[in-house]
Amino acid sequence: MSWNKDVAIQHLRTRAGGTSSSHCAQYTREAIEAGGVTLARTTHAKDYGSSLISAGFREVPPGSTLWAGDVVVIQPYPGGNPSGHMAMFDGTTWISDFRQRTMYPGPGYRRTNPPYKIYRMH
Repeated sequence: MSWNKDVAIQHLRTRAGGTSSSHCAQYTREAIEAGGVTLARTTHAKDYGSSLISAGFREVPPGSTLWAGDVVVIQPYPGGNPSGHMAMFDGTTWISDFRQRTMYPGPGYRRTNPPYKIYRMH
């Protein structure tokens, strides 16, 4: 199945709000699906890695240059949202259910730097 990352990114851009609505995984998954790839649904954002792999995405080695369409899955941090986080890079900005300042979606993530993996469709 072919994936159109430009359609996915545009879908995400048009739906994202100015602040989080706590639906990062839903918005990111729906954008990926708008681009033509169906993901198996998971309850938590932190668990989407295997779904992305099954759909044809591959893990990007740490330190790699980011590409538009890359998807990050971030693990939760102590005291934060237990679901973790998921977002897509549009070439300039990380977007989930809102336009993020950095890959980490909030101050708790930026302070604790929890583990994450970046996935790319090949």
